Amino acid sequence: MKGSLKIAGLGPGSDSLVTPEVTMALANATDIVGYIPYVARIPERSGLTLHASDNRVEVIRARQALELAANGKRVVVVSSGDPGVFAMAAAVFETLEKGPKEWLSLEIQVLPGITAMLAAAARVGAPLGHDFCVINLSDNLKPWSLIERRLRLAAEADFVMAFYNPRSNSRPTGFERTLKILCNTCQDTRPVIFARAVSTPEENIRVVTLPDATPDMADMRTVVIIGSSQTRIIAHKISPIVYTPRSAPI
Repeated sequence: MKGSLKIAGLGPGSDSLVTPEVTMALANATDIVGYIPYVARIPERSGLTLHASDNRVEVIRARQALELAANGKRVVVVSSGDPGVFAMAAAVFETLEKGPKEWLSLEIQVLPGITAMLAAAARVGAPLGHDFCVINLSDNLKPWSLIERRLRLAAEADFVMAFYNPRSNSRPTGFERTLKILCNTCQDTRPVIFARAVSTPEENIRVVTLPDATPDMADMRTVVIIGSSQTRIIAHKISPIVYTPRSAPI
């Protein structure tokens, strides 16, 4: 039997936000490979083997998936959000490039998903309506000096910025440093969106101004979106609407 490998995004949390394409791939899979909480979202059934592993073993997980596919299995590697955004697709291709030549004949497909960033933006309106950038604030795989440089340049370019992995127990100071850099560079009251556990029962959305943003407002389940100087808030009667106009001033 010829094996295949699909790298799929499960969306931000709600099953209603999983695409039909991903649902079909999961239904046809013989093996599911992924981080423990993501694999836990897949119901057990006859003919399906679940391979759950801990965090920070992406390369080991990618090699396992490629080896299973090379042995004829229909493998789906699952990520939250979109697999190509700070997730498993890059890890699989890094491993593929360094692996045996026979892996290059495998059928490999990336199935997109709705990212936490997009789900968070939709909850509050359209903060990503103009140019934006996305930065992973974790310094596990890159030096903090590079993160700091990108933050300053993005702020000087007046991008809307979305931050993944803003704050964890092992990295308690990075987001505090991020807010200081932005306050010093931007020096205005642009909106900041803290979107935690979007589309799950634990969802919490908070909109504050940049000077009022504090590090404790974010954790590893939070996506933070910082508006540009042009981002606006509409005082809607039900909840504030945040949007960035499509055009920039001349």
